[in-house]
Amino acid sequence: MFTEWSDLLLLPLVALIIFLFWASLTPFETLGWWAGWFGNAIYHDTALNEAQEGANVQKTRPSQPSTAFVLFLSGIGRVSGQTLSYREQGFLDRLRQRLPGAVVIDNIFPYSVNNLALTGQPIFAGLWQWALRRKLEGPALAGYLINTRNLLQVAIAADKRYGPIYNQAMAEVMLDTVMRYDFDPESETPIFLIGYSGAGQIAIGAVTYLREWTKAPIYVISLGGIFSSDPGLLVANHVFHLWGTRDKAQIWRFLMPGRWSWIATSEWNRALRQGRATIIRMDGMGHTGRGGYLDRNPPAEGERSNIDRTVEIISAIIEQADHPEHIPRIG
Repeated sequence: MFTEWSDLLLLPLVALIIFLFWASLTPFETLGWWAGWFGNAIYHDTALNEAQEGANVQKTRPSQPSTAFVLFLSGIGRVSGQTLSYREQGFLDRLRQRLPGAVVIDNIFPYSVNNLALTGQPIFAGLWQWALRRKLEGPALAGYLINTRNLLQVAIAADKRYGPIYNQAMAEVMLDTVMRYDFDPESETPIFLIGYSGAGQIAIGAVTYLREWTKAPIYVISLGGIFSSDPGLLVANHVFHLWGTRDKAQIWRFLMPGRWSWIATSEWNRALRQGRATIIRMDGMGHTGRGGYLDRNPPAEGERSNIDRTVEIISAIIEQADHPEHIPRIG
């Protein structure tokens, strides 16, 4: 009997040891970028949706200047700049319809310092391709390797030691991406960073460096974002945090001391006091999947779907970012 119990306890112990070893290696990707091991290349997926690309080219013609550049940074389940979930794609399609003058960009992979897809990595591409297949076809548990790996990158972005390096790398990726759509760093066309889930941290972290390289106003929209108290909160023109009342992932904020209300000097609390951050409560919304921010099914007959409510709020933010007092605080 004792042997059986010891065997059962050994499995989670081994899993914990493997996880800790994996986590200890996570900073080396960021440090490798800083040391120049990967060169200066920023990778871009070549399989851009032709209709979307054509629409973006149309919007960036000089005769039709863009009203805004909107960068969507996906959640931790992504393996590249092209593997959007159908809910995310539906959200972006609706957003483009609501904001015909804006360039909406979704081909950034926010969990790689040089935008290289996991499935394109020279050594571990096979592992991530296998994990992606398992995530789509089952067993889903194997697919959580992707979530775990990307969550560790979020932790790096929030880390006071490695975060500045990671955030500078991501800011370079973002600037390089918008310039591919004819963005002029000397212009004042605003940039909106939509950070979904763990990408909330990456969006906020990159603002500090983007501010140095462009004259454009920079806004962050945290869609159920997980983020720490970061200097970018005080650098962005404004930060809008959409928070679902049924979003269980928001419990992560209790693990980040800078988000605690009694840490008065933290960047987050200073941003709230200075009116640089706005919290928008999304009634009845969870984090992802059914009942999440991007769920297209109405919660009850005669009610609007969560995705339509989310698109309405985010569209209002982009259209009225200079007047946050006019934006509804409840979605």
